[in-house]
Amino acid sequence: MLNYLEDFLLHIKINNYSEETLYNYQRDLKTFEDFLKNEVKTSFNKITKKTIEQYKAYLVSRDRKTTAGQKPKKNLSAGSINRNLSSVRRYLKYLIKMDYKTPIAPEGIELLRTEKKHPRVSELEEIIKLIEFPSKLEKDTKIALRNRAMLETLFSTGMRISELINLKISQIDKTGRVFILGKGKKERFVYLTQRAQKHIKKYMDFRGSSASPFLFIPYRGKNVHDKNKKISTNYLEEKVKRYREILGFNIPISPHSIRHAFATYLAESGANPVAIQILLGHESLDTTTRYVHASDRYAEKMHYKYHPLKN
Repeated sequence: MLNYLEDFLLHIKINNYSEETLYNYQRDLKTFEDFLKNEVKTSFNKITKKTIEQYKAYLVSRDRKTTAGQKPKKNLSAGSINRNLSSVRRYLKYLIKMDYKTPIAPEGIELLRTEKKHPRVSELEEIIKLIEFPSKLEKDTKIALRNRAMLETLFSTGMRISELINLKISQIDKTGRVFILGKGKKERFVYLTQRAQKHIKKYMDFRGSSASPFLFIPYRGKNVHDKNKKISTNYLEEKVKRYREILGFNIPISPHSIRHAFATYLAESGANPVAIQILLGHESLDTTTRYVHASDRYAEKMHYKYHPLKN
C-alpha cells in the first residue's frame, strides 16, 4: 500500500545503513501499512494530518497480542512510538527527494513529548560487583568465564551491546585496541584495559579453538554448532538483570547502563567530552554531554570546587 516502499528500503540499504536500521524501517513501515489497511481502511494517497493523529492513538493504545505461552508485552514506550513516527517521516522525505507525490508533508508528523528523566548511574562499587558476579554465580566454568569477559569488555570499552555481540577476534590487536564498525557503519577504535584483556585471555584459553570468528560464542540453543551463531542481546540483558536482582541493587542496571556508567566515570575523572564522544561513537557532542552531567556526585564536586563563597 505504501508507494515506492521497496525503493525506499533499497535506498536505505545501498547507503550503508546497518542491517538493524533497515530492519527497523521495514518493521515500522509495515506497522503503518497494517494500520492503514486494517484500522482506518484508507489508501496511503488519502492520508491526512488527522490520519497521523489516529495512528499516534493507535500506537499508544493498541493491544500488543502475544501467542500462547509468551509473557504479556508492555505497551509501547514514547520512545518506541516516536521511532515509528520518525520512520514514516523519513519515508515521506525520501518521496519528496525523488520528486514523488506525498499526501502530507514530513513536517506534519509531530513526535510525542517525552519526559526528561534525571539519569541514574549505579555506584562504581555496584558496577564492579556486577561484572565480577558471573565468576561467583555461574556453576558452568565456560559460561562463567565468558559472561565475566563480556561484562569486563563492556565496561572497559563502553561499546554498544550490538557491537559486543558482533565482536570478532580479528578486531582486537595485541595492544588491546579494538576496531569497531558502529552505527551507520562509522569506524572508530575503543580500548581494552589490562584487566579486561586478562579476563578475555582466561576465557579464550578455556574456550580453545573454534571455527567461529566471533569472540563470544553460545554454548546452548538451536544451531549452537553453527560457526556464525551469536549470543543474543536478550540473553545478555536477561543475565545482567538476574545478576542485579540477586545482588539486590535498587538502581536498574542493563548492558546499556554499563556503557552509560563507563562514560560517566570517565567524565567524573576529568576526561575531555570530545574524547568520550569518540570512544562512544556519538555523532553529536550534545549526546555525549548528557553523560558529563549525569552524576549527582560530579555536580556536587563541581559545586564545592567552584562556588565563590565556599569558605
